[in-house]
Amino acid sequence: MVWRKWLSAVQYYQVNTLMLCGDLTGKMLVPLIKQHDGSYEVRFFQQKNKVKNEQEYKVMVDRIENSGNYPFDATPEEIEVLRKSKDKVDALMKQSIMERIKKWCELAVEKLDLKKTQLIMMPGNDDIKEVDSIIKSYEDKGIVYPLDKIVQIGGVDTLSFEYVNPSPWDTPRELSESDMTKRINEIASKLSDPRKSIFNFHCPPYGTKIDMAPQLDKSLKPVTEGGAVVFAHCGSKAVLEALKKYQPMIGLHGHIHEAGATDKVGETPVVNPGSEYGEGMIRGIIIDIEDGKVAKHWRVEG
Repeated sequence: MVWRKWLSAVQYYQVNTLMLCGDLTGKMLVPLIKQHDGSYEVRFFQQKNKVKNEQEYKVMVDRIENSGNYPFDATPEEIEVLRKSKDKVDALMKQSIMERIKKWCELAVEKLDLKKTQLIMMPGNDDIKEVDSIIKSYEDKGIVYPLDKIVQIGGVDTLSFEYVNPSPWDTPRELSESDMTKRINEIASKLSDPRKSIFNFHCPPYGTKIDMAPQLDKSLKPVTEGGAVVFAHCGSKAVLEALKKYQPMIGLHGHIHEAGATDKVGETPVVNPGSEYGEGMIRGIIIDIEDGKVAKHWRVEG
């Protein structure tokens, strides 16, 4: 649902460039388990559901897909096989992710005139490495894969970086802070003038309004005080230092879904739209570029 809303933003907001930069993929497989009477049993969002007919089946599949997860049909016997094999579950998850990314790319090519609208799409730390090759396979159809190169957005050099500092979740694209610094400096060296550029870094800078997430205990459960969740800074110090050093025109960030906000690092505005894709909510940042400069920006949702 959010992907379709995102594509519709071209007409609704009259934008020239669309950017979806990280955490493209879902986190969970949801089986629809076929019963002997022809119905399906589905456990979803901690609820046990009975799907009795074709119409209910379609509604449930749409609900799961719109939450960003991956439905699949299975018999009770097939579920038992999956329970005993992490490799089989991982293979099914990878297949589901890749099929969804390909479906989304096809939809973008179908719905938009990519000769008139620039569409930038890149992975984030949560995304498996296999999604890169799928995005790249659509470059000849107009989808822009922005990593490892400078991309022009409205005449402005834009640098993109998908990695984050270490997290409790051990996601596919994490680096130590020192390695983050090294990689950022390497890619920034490609810019003719960093102060006239855009930094599109998935990871937000440490110590800002856009890197606040629930603090976790040793069991990875949120810490609470007086019944309220305690929040802590969890962005990258390497990203923070890079923004201070290079002072680009704006920093575009994501990663921390709960931290939708705007802030500043020195003279550089930094933004994180936040994310509520599981609820079908699209959050974004509109950026105006005038005469090669970032003129203004504001948050939108729908």
